[in-house]
Amino acid sequence: MLFNSTGFLIFFPIVVLGYFWVPQRYKNLWLLGASYYFYASWNPAYLLLILSITLISWAAGLLLDRDTGGTRKKMAGKKWCLALCVCCILGILCFFKYMTFITDSLTEVLKLFGVSVRPPVYDIVLPVGISFYTFQALGYLFDVFRKETAAEKNLPRYALFLAFFPQLVAGPIERSKNLMRQLREEHTFDPERAKSGLLLMGWGFFQKLVIADRIAVLVTEVYDHYSDHSGLQIALATVLFAFQIYCDFGGYSDIAVGAARVMGFTLTKNFNSPYYAVSVSEFWRNWHISLTTWFRDYIYIPLGGNRRGKWKKYRNLLLTFFLSGLWHGAGWNYAAWGVLNGLYQVVGDITRPFRARLQKFLRIRTDCGSYRLLQRLITFGFIDFAWLFFRADNFSAALKMLKHGFADMGLFTFFDPDSLLLINTVALPEKDFLVLLISLVLLAVVDYWKRRKVDIRGMLARQNIWFRWLVYYSLIFTVLLFGVYGPEYDASTFIYFQF
Repeated sequence: MLFNSTGFLIFFPIVVLGYFWVPQRYKNLWLLGASYYFYASWNPAYLLLILSITLISWAAGLLLDRDTGGTRKKMAGKKWCLALCVCCILGILCFFKYMTFITDSLTEVLKLFGVSVRPPVYDIVLPVGISFYTFQALGYLFDVFRKETAAEKNLPRYALFLAFFPQLVAGPIERSKNLMRQLREEHTFDPERAKSGLLLMGWGFFQKLVIADRIAVLVTEVYDHYSDHSGLQIALATVLFAFQIYCDFGGYSDIAVGAARVMGFTLTKNFNSPYYAVSVSEFWRNWHISLTTWFRDYIYIPLGGNRRGKWKKYRNLLLTFFLSGLWHGAGWNYAAWGVLNGLYQVVGDITRPFRARLQKFLRIRTDCGSYRLLQRLITFGFIDFAWLFFRADNFSAALKMLKHGFADMGLFTFFDPDSLLLINTVALPEKDFLVLLISLVLLAVVDYWKRRKVDIRGMLARQNIWFRWLVYYSLIFTVLLFGVYGPEYDASTFIYFQF
């Protein structure tokens, strides 16, 4: 079931009404049943998978939480238990997500040594959200092992922790210390909280339907037929893809956080105006925050982090981003995307003293808005270049697009309005392009306010009632009138569902 579907518009109010109507002791069971129905709406067989991971991690958590008495032998037993469970969960993830990628990669490697093999063909359908709830289960086990949280003895409550429908299929990846605690609390209906959640959901639908799905028309045309387009058009499509994926995934996260807020739950904030970052490292502190912190806490820091010298720090950083790239997709283009983002930070750290001396020599002021603007533009350029590898069908296609794009980046294309606006060649009506530009300006303003820590909800609440309802209805009618859908519309799947 997609958030942007009529089914969800029926499902969500029923779930909320039922949640606040049933007695407290049945609330979690009600949500668990609703969450399993939500997940089974894609494929009922998926339930067997999430149930298996739930039972494995729940039982392992109970074993890890047992008092070892501090003996070395018992601690070794806990480590083996953790390792076995982690291997089991990762094995399930690898089978469904990476089996074809692994066999194809091994076949290509063997070809380099003159060995020709015919790999088996795996007809495996990737279960929706498997990367998210497996990582949530792994994070829970690591926290229990480290004694940062106690094992959950109540199986239905733990099952709901993994299957909570707002964040089940595309995050945020919740920590047990946050969500599990809230599942033990009593939640009563709060009109102000519900209004805040619905407003956030509306903003999420605006990002998804009005911006992301409209940009998708342009980006899909250019990336699917890049040889028919100029280098400038490929560059512009790549810039637009940066906003497509942000509004697509950020929109999903806002809908998820807003839906949970209506029912009284506070989920992790997943985005914080990432394109206003002045460095790549700052970008990653504000993009997909729940995943970034997961890799930091469970991969980067255990590897040694930045505690063992610079070169090991760089190694740990590159390995973490390489794994993050592969988490996003089973392809070398995703690995390249991850490594590029790691390399940016490594090179930036190595060149920092040189850049500081150059700024001093050229007497460049670093405490002014123009310098921060330049930093943001440069950071966006690096991030956007990496997005090309992320969006391309595969690594080979990404290289071909770069080759074609640079070869066809003629000077005169900058003076061709049709090439610049991508209207005639991609068949996007001028009206839709104007709607897109206005929407992007609104997105930039809202993100700027967020960056400045402006309480937009509080600012709106202080206005007269006629103005507040004007804003609410404007948001609703904008989504209804300018959202990308219609009689032949097929609800567009969120990009991160494939991960």
